[in-house]
Amino acid sequence: PSTLITVGSTPPLVSIVGNSGAGKTTLLEKLIAEVTQRGFRVGTIKHDVHGFEMDKPGKDSWRHKQAGAVTTLISSPKQIGMVMDVERDYRPDELIVLLSNVDIILAEGYKRAHHPKIELFRPEVYPEPLCEGDEDLIALVSNATIDLGVPRFSLEDISGVAEFLIGRFKL
Repeated sequence: PSTLITVGSTPPLVSIVGNSGAGKTTLLEKLIAEVTQRGFRVGTIKHDVHGFEMDKPGKDSWRHKQAGAVTTLISSPKQIGMVMDVERDYRPDELIVLLSNVDIILAEGYKRAHHPKIELFRPEVYPEPLCEGDEDLIALVSNATIDLGVPRFSLEDISGVAEFLIGRFKL
């Protein structure tokens, strides 16, 4: 069966948020592996406010972009990649349409967006949590004894976070 799914499938979107240096990417890597091992398809979105460049200079897709293409797709038997010019920073909920072939989308960043968030809080990195009082906060991952009114998981309890997501979003 094809992995590209048409309109009608809207996977849940959850952001992993936290201060720089807290370990968001490491947590996300472990969580992706854990959820995937349980048989679910995971899509990800990485928010980079500083911009990025996916294509390497000299490659055909880079040359297409340099020549003026506003969208370039790279297709192979195993992967499809896309580079598209945009005029603004898109919200993660606007990007869901590009990830309709998954069971859940885990985003890194988007701490100000209005969708479910899990905060990674390490007081040795930053003294105060980012999402205290944020109605979109659904869980906290921290070894600090802090109560933000949501379930708290230890830094090592990746299995617990995965179980929480699977139950919360009825995957």
